[in-house]
Amino acid sequence: MDIQNTQSQMRKGVLEFCILSIIQQGEVYPSDIVEQMKAANLHILEGTLYPLLTRLKNAGLLNYRWVESISGPPRKYFVMTEEGQQAYQVLHKTWKEMATAVETIIAPTTNPIVNEAGTAQ
Repeated sequence: MDIQNTQSQMRKGVLEFCILSIIQQGEVYPSDIVEQMKAANLHILEGTLYPLLTRLKNAGLLNYRWVESISGPPRKYFVMTEEGQQAYQVLHKTWKEMATAVETIIAPTTNPIVNEAGTAQ
């Protein structure tokens, strides 16, 4: 088993949900997403983030607007669409159900492992 690959797949599985969670709080600039993810110890590179944002926008979950910047080129700020809000609610419900299920399985005091003989270990 390749532990690093498994860890990577687990992280990839929640990235879109985490990004939507940040954007659903209000309009956001991509570097702010990177900072919030880093603060939560979910490091993401802008090279990973921009394709995800583009995919979410193309799926109709996000919109963006350009804002002029006094210190450089215009900035693209992302906001969630109504369809994005609905998708986020479904993902949030799914996350809560999965997190509860996984905690039930991995918590040794609430779900002891039973061997083939039917004895708890």
